[in-house]
Parts: sequence; structure tokens; C-alpha cells
Amino acid sequence: MPKTKFKARRLAFIGAGYVGLVSGTALAEIGHTVILVDNNKEKIAKLKKGEIPIFEPGLEDLVKKNVKAKRLSFTTSLPDGVKQSEVIFIAVHTPPQADGKADLSFVAGAAREIAEVADNYKVVVDKSTVPVQTGERVAETIARYNKKGIDFDVVSNPEFLREGSAIDDFLNSDRIVVGVENKRAEKIMREIYAPIDAPFIVTDVKSAELIKHASNSFLAMKISFANALARICELSGANIDQVVEGMGDDHRIGPHFLQAGVGYGGSCFPKDVSAFIAIADELGYKFDLLKAVEQVNADACDLFLEKIKEALWVTRGKKIAMWGLAFKPNTDDMRNAPSIKIVEALNAQGATIQAYDPEATDTAKLVLGDKVEYMSSKDAALRDADALIIVTDWDEFKKPDWEKVHKLLNSPIVIDGRNMYQPKEMEKLGFVYHSVGRG
Repeated sequence: MPKTKFKARRLAFIGAGYVGLVSGTALAEIGHTVILVDNNKEKIAKLKKGEIPIFEPGLEDLVKKNVKAKRLSFTTSLPDGVKQSEVIFIAVHTPPQADGKADLSFVAGAAREIAEVADNYKVVVDKSTVPVQTGERVAETIARYNKKGIDFDVVSNPEFLREGSAIDDFLNSDRIVVGVENKRAEKIMREIYAPIDAPFIVTDVKSAELIKHASNSFLAMKISFANALARICELSGANIDQVVEGMGDDHRIGPHFLQAGVGYGGSCFPKDVSAFIAIADELGYKFDLLKAVEQVNADACDLFLEKIKEALWVTRGKKIAMWGLAFKPNTDDMRNAPSIKIVEALNAQGATIQAYDPEATDTAKLVLGDKVEYMSSKDAALRDADALIIVTDWDEFKKPDWEKVHKLLNSPIVIDGRNMYQPKEMEKLGFVYHSVGRG
């Protein structure tokens, strides 16, 4: 299909969280006029001052650039956002409930408010990660509360942003997925994304909704497979690095997401796997494969704790240096971070944790409170510690001064949950080194 001609449009994002802020800013960057709406007055006030509430490389500069160019603005008024825009993206939070199902109350609320204030044709786009068949419910809600009888289309446009590289992921996408029910909505969505050179996949709404959950669940499954395989390697004396290298060179498998460690975390994989299991249950299918993925992920963290206990024998009264708190590098996100479970377990055992993270200290304090001593540098975390544990694979940790590390630690013990270093090299440097899945 010939490349669609670009047409700058007026867009609104309901929700200025991670997805809304990154996506809205990126769409402003390619030429659209974007207004971000959020009912959190403090957040909007900070954004208007140029203060970014999350750490994401490149985001702050891009926000300031587009605000200055008057392509990006912020408001707490949903009616203003809706009335000023042709296309409205719903990018609100869909937190997990106790049963694993996504809480769609924010989506429903946004749909109702859009319906109540819209006075001309709108395209309403589900950008939040939602269960299959949500588009139908959004359309029903808009039709029910749309007293003026305006015309509208509902579209599914799932996001595939990785924290730490989200700007690049958006502007240099692997693919753009849109679920539509007619050519009118498809044409508008093609125009919106025309400047981005990526495969444009058009499906029905339900299929687009499933693509997001299916993608994240499959990637989580690869991580859990690598962690299960790591356990087999440890029990048999094999080396997980060599095994996954041999697997990953098969183009049908690929090397990505086959890194063994302490398990996945963050806001997407745990929530989406749990939600997909619940979605399948509601539809009448028992997704036992994904239940096993969840269990293996939980076990990975437990096995790492066992390594710490094995290395130290007794953890009570011990001082432990921890490098990394965020669930992955290049973010300050602590949601479902493996460090939480590790800290809480060690804390309960009577250990003292001296932790350092380049970006996540402030967010970690909100989650872990005084269960951790927060250090100003990776060297400060090492002082008088009985062991060093690696939880997040920040670049800053890849090539430390090992002579200094050896001097600062009480005992030269390193328990590496991310397999950042080579066992033979660590042994030569005089360390007692434990890693994951290396015999």
C-alpha cells in the first residue's frame, strides 16, 4: 500500500501516566498537536513547569521541546481535552484486581466522560492495555451516555513500549497495530502514524486487543523458560549462557528474553500474564501454560534467596550490599521489582541491606521505606558488607574496580542475579562468585 500522506491532527490523551506521557510526547514530536489530560492536579502542575514525574531517557528534553513549539500542552479538564481534539486516546491505569482481572473502572469512566461532552465526530482509541472485548464495552458506554447522538469510532491501538527505551520504541517501532471496524477509522489512524516508518498492521478490534496480551505473555514465557532451564543447568553441571547461545542462534527462537536471572518484574509482564490467565478463564479456557510461567518466575526469586543463604550460611546480623533496586536498568520503576521480595525476605531474616541504584532511590523509598539503607554510590554500598548481591544490570555495574570492591567488602562474596560477570574471571580476582544456571 502506498505511504499515507501525513496530516497533522489535534489529539488528546486521557491519562498522563507512563504510556500517555511518552506516546503523547512522541506524537507531538512527529507534528501533531497533543493535549494531555490528567485529574492529578499536582502532576499536571509539575508537567507545566517542565518537571517529569518519571525517569525515561530522552523524555524530559522532548517534552520541553514540544511544549516550546506549542505542540504539547497539559490540563486537568477532560471536557477541554475532548472538545479541542479530533482523536482521543484513553491511556488510563488498568491495575490488577485480587483475582488477576484488570480493573477497567478508569477506562469506563473516561468513555462516559468523553460521551457526555463530545459535540462532533470523534475517534476514541483504547491505548491502555485492556482485555479482549473491551472495545465493545467502550462503544456501548459512549452510545449510552452520548445524549447528542454524535458519530464516533472506537479503535484499539496497543502500545509496545519498553521502559528505558520508550521514545525510540515509539519513533522506531517494530510495528504499529490498530484494530478498527471501518475504513474511515483506519484512514485516520494511518494519517496519524504516517511519519513513522514501520509495518502498519490493521486488524479487527478484538484481535488488536489480544495481540498486546499475547505478545507480553509470550515474552514472559521466554524469560521463565530460561529460568527453568537455568535450574536444569545447575543440577546437571551445564552452563546456561552456552545453552541459550546455542538456542538463540536459531532464527526461529532468537536470543532476546532468554536471559536467566531473578525473574521479570515491572508493570507489564506480571499484570498482563495474570490478566491473560483471567481473560482465558472467563472465555472458558484454562491457560495452565501461563500459570506455570508465573510460578517459575516466583521460583526464580526464591532460588536467588537460597543462593544468598547458601553463600552466607547465616543471614541474621549480616550486612549485605545490593546493587540495583529498579526492576530493570534505565528506569526508576519499582513496580513488581524482584528487589522488593529480596529485601523483604532478607530484612525478615535479620540482615541489613545497603542498597544503591542510579535512579530508583526515591521510588524505592516509597515502597521499601526503612527496610533499606539507601547509599549514594555503589562503593558506599560495599563498605563493611559481608557480601555483594547484583539485582539490576545497570551499565554502571558492568566494569567495576574489582580491587576496590575486594577491599571494601568484609568478605569477597558476590551473588550475581543477572549473570553480569564470568565465573572464571571472578575466581581469578579472588572472589567467591555465585551466579544463575552456570553449573
